[in-house]
Amino acid sequence: MTSVSTTAGADAVGRRGAALVVLCFVQFMLVLDDNVVSVALPSMRDDLGFGTAGLAWVVNAYFLAFGGLLLLFGRMADLLGRRRVFLTGVALFGAASLVCGLAQEPWQLVAGRFVQGAGSAMASPAALALIALLFTGSAERARAFGIWGGIAALGGTMGLVISGALTGLASWRWIFLINLPVALTAVVLLPRLVPESRAGRAARLDVPGAVLGTGALVALVYGLLRAGESSWGDATAAGPLVLAVVLAVAFVAVEARAAEPLVPLSFLSFRFRAVANGATLLFSAAMYAMAFLLMVHLQTLLGYRPLAAGLAYLPYGAGILAGMWLSSRAVARLGMRPALVMSFLITAAGLLLLSGVAPDDGYASGVLPGMLVTSIGCGLSLPALTVAALTGTTEENAGLGSAVLSSVQQIGGAVGVAVLVALATRRRDGLSVEGSQYAATEGFSFALVVAAVLVALGAAVIAASLGRARPPEGAPEV
Repeated sequence: MTSVSTTAGADAVGRRGAALVVLCFVQFMLVLDDNVVSVALPSMRDDLGFGTAGLAWVVNAYFLAFGGLLLLFGRMADLLGRRRVFLTGVALFGAASLVCGLAQEPWQLVAGRFVQGAGSAMASPAALALIALLFTGSAERARAFGIWGGIAALGGTMGLVISGALTGLASWRWIFLINLPVALTAVVLLPRLVPESRAGRAARLDVPGAVLGTGALVALVYGLLRAGESSWGDATAAGPLVLAVVLAVAFVAVEARAAEPLVPLSFLSFRFRAVANGATLLFSAAMYAMAFLLMVHLQTLLGYRPLAAGLAYLPYGAGILAGMWLSSRAVARLGMRPALVMSFLITAAGLLLLSGVAPDDGYASGVLPGMLVTSIGCGLSLPALTVAALTGTTEENAGLGSAVLSSVQQIGGAVGVAVLVALATRRRDGLSVEGSQYAATEGFSFALVVAAVLVALGAAVIAASLGRARPPEGAPEV
């Protein structure tokens, strides 16, 4: 009897491990498509005849759908079944990737990217919720999130390398077509590895809340994207941002009266998660902006070709993986609050180092030190932030918790890129009389100093607030 129980337990552990591998590689694919098009945009423009404004929407269509639909699909995963929503999202993403890879007209590629973003919005929070429910112990959950975050970060880094290699050696179409084997494998294997899970009690989707919440997020992301392209005072940016505020206020009013709200206000007001999500917002704003600004800096001021710039990011991925490996150990030894404060301060120090990179600096002496320090701090931060943001989530709301975290990351990233790129541009333009290279370097440096301040502010928020926000029983100590 004992040997049968042992064998059954080993089989369960093996299935959980295999499920984690599948879920992580799907996330690798989803994150990779966040930025895989960046290097290939000129080739797409030449092949399909894009105008300058239309080309930007090859990137923006994905972020608009992904950021705008996360909250809706995260709640749908809780109500309809997380495995079902995940598999639907992966299948949709795979089909859209095929459309993108075979596109013959600009509108086909943009439409495919929008559907890709919708598929990602279905699959990503459902996958994170499945991991949270598969790994329930605090130590094993931290390790699982560490692996998840490491693979995701590697996808973000490798997207630039893979895009440059495939575009240069084959065709830009292959950056989409390589998604198909991953999507097919996940659709075939995951139903055998993960049972279906959904909220324990029957509930209806809050349609008014879903419409208002999704509308607010779509308007916010669209307004931020437009602000990044034009200016904050432009009507095409200010109008959607004002609309987002109006819809958000209406959303809160409707949710406060709804019998079964899309996002219970008690969920958002739970202090431990609120502090973690607030810190994530600041952290994401800084890190998304850093990745964008550094890639531009490497190519325009340091003279790196696209593939070389992508390869220059490989140590960043290695540093993140090292930080992920250390993260659960740091949390276990120091507690969540000290570990997060330490990791945020390391990240801020790395950003300050990067802010000092000058055009005449070599890679090893100029770029690499700051990149490694930043990446280790980032790797230390991500798993602990994820654990904190999902603290106290249950079978009823794991998908919602994952969607809120993903929405905060996307919105933080959009805000960070829009605001910090605008600051860098304004600083550069103000100094342009002193030499374009000097002015551009000063703009880059100023924006990264602001990013470091944002991360340091996140550390202060955690130090001041997380210690007084008591986690539920079984959560890691702060």
